[in-house]
Amino acid sequence: MQTEFVIETRGPGLTEFTDEVARWLVGVGDGLLTLMVRHTSASLLIQENADPDVRLDLLGWLDRLVPSADDPSMSWLRHTCEGPDDMPAHIKAALLPVSLQVPVQAGRMRLGTWQGIYLVEHRRAPHRRRVAALFQPMP
Repeated sequence: MQTEFVIETRGPGLTEFTDEVARWLVGVGDGLLTLMVRHTSASLLIQENADPDVRLDLLGWLDRLVPSADDPSMSWLRHTCEGPDDMPAHIKAALLPVSLQVPVQAGRMRLGTWQGIYLVEHRRAPHRRRVAALFQPMP
């Protein structure tokens, strides 16, 4: 069973889509969920969904780790034709996962109490991101 989730972003940030995935899985039984973002400048994460400061701190850490291409420390970048946020977005997507696997039991994801599934947007502008989903039932 496959589907695709379309996630509208507002620029850099973590957009939770746990509830959409959960609705799709209702009644599927036991198995394994695989998610993959279909873009090279976005990522997927399973992360805390209780305190929004966690998301802000993660974004701050990523920006310190990989600054914008117009930062003097990034003058070595060659791929700058799509703007100062593009190549740093590709680097961030190379550092974070672009696919996730989640066990499913009785149609419910086996996430922890405070865990949610997020698309991480690394570009400055809003985007429409696509995440492919595959549910594989257990025999």
